[in-house]
Amino acid sequence: MHNVQPILNMPSESQSETPPFIDELLTRLQSEAVRNPLQLVHEFAQSGESGLEALMKFLLERQAHPKSQPMGVLEGTAYQILVKANTPSTQKFLQTHFPQGVVPLQSSNGIDYAPLQALLAQQDFQAADRLTLEKMCELAGSATQKWFYFTAVQSFPTTDLQTINRLWLAHSEGKFGFSVQRELWLSLGKDWEKLWTQIDWKNGNNWTRYPQGFTWDLSAPRGHLPLSNQLRGVRVMAALLAHPAWSSPAP
Repeated sequence: MHNVQPILNMPSESQSETPPFIDELLTRLQSEAVRNPLQLVHEFAQSGESGLEALMKFLLERQAHPKSQPMGVLEGTAYQILVKANTPSTQKFLQTHFPQGVVPLQSSNGIDYAPLQALLAQQDFQAADRLTLEKMCELAGSATQKWFYFTAVQSFPTTDLQTINRLWLAHSEGKFGFSVQRELWLSLGKDWEKLWTQIDWKNGNNWTRYPQGFTWDLSAPRGHLPLSNQLRGVRVMAALLAHPAWSSPAP
């Protein structure tokens, strides 16, 4: 008879005992009352192998109960920490349980979002922004072009826009994404000029120069990315932020 191997090779109690403070952090992370869960996730990252094991346990538990709350910012951040750790145990864990990341890569048009997920997980935001535009061109039926008309946006499937948005949210600690841009736009009374300034797309009368003028890391203002074909003007952005995807429940 073949030996049955455990799915996840976590140390047994006889090999390694989880430090009490790690158990305490994990309990706090799973509590809805915690004030700054992202900070807790980063504390795990600074806690060595025990912290990584706790993050793996957290992701497994979240995967087992997806309907209670969709995978989001916390899970995306935990996933990125495990990717960055790049240890044999984290590599095996991710390949076994999350081969395509923590966000379901759903598409109504059969579009492959795995490459976008990989770039965002590595926080290569500039390359991810270019690929986001390519994916939206695919949605518009103009995959050979590097832009699309605003009139194409209304036909973008809700599922696809929500997938792209959730990927950006999950892998930017909630700072980037269409829904963040829309939230800011609405909070500013739908004033485009105020929005451009807030998200650092414009300084006074001058548009931010691409690519060197943009900030391709998490030090950027909320809503700074993705650029959403912004070089084509306001009409594409207006169509994106008015899309029914943002008033529809996530699948």
